[in-house]
Amino acid sequence: LPSQQKGVGMHEPLVDAEGFPRADIDVYQVRTARHNIICLQNDHKALMKQVEEALHKLHAREKEKHARDEAEAMAEAMRQNQSLAQAFAKVNAVTPGSPASVSGLQVDDEIVEFGSVNANNFQNLQNIATVVQHSEGRPLSVTVIRGGRRVHVGLTPKRWAGKGLLGCNIIPLQR
Repeated sequence: LPSQQKGVGMHEPLVDAEGFPRADIDVYQVRTARHNIICLQNDHKALMKQVEEALHKLHAREKEKHARDEAEAMAEAMRQNQSLAQAFAKVNAVTPGSPASVSGLQVDDEIVEFGSVNANNFQNLQNIATVVQHSEGRPLSVTVIRGGRRVHVGLTPKRWAGKGLLGCNIIPLQR
């Protein structure tokens, strides 16, 4: 409101004690200013309501997305566990001093992953032999189940005093 209007704000009366328009202020100017202020306040309220609704939607979407991502991650973890926990072969002999022995592979270890071979793509022992031949001198990631726990072994196939590149015997598991 214009300051020259004798400190009249938004709620002071515009009439005197007898109900006549006050002579000390420009009533028209005060009413116009009040009207403009009220319109601006209403616009502000409407805008804030839109902002609030948009924020609610945004957070709801974010919450849904988070829940969806979490569900997908859980499903993926379950799939991983099912496929990973499935052993497809078993170590039934390890020669002392061999690459397999040095890496920590043990008799009765159930093989879950042997390099790129796992329960999903294993057909026969030739799969493992191929991986071993292609990995001579390079470490292979081997995952086994030993005593109910998953154990990772770094196995490097290489020439040694004995026969083969590993020095262990692997048999397929009958499923």
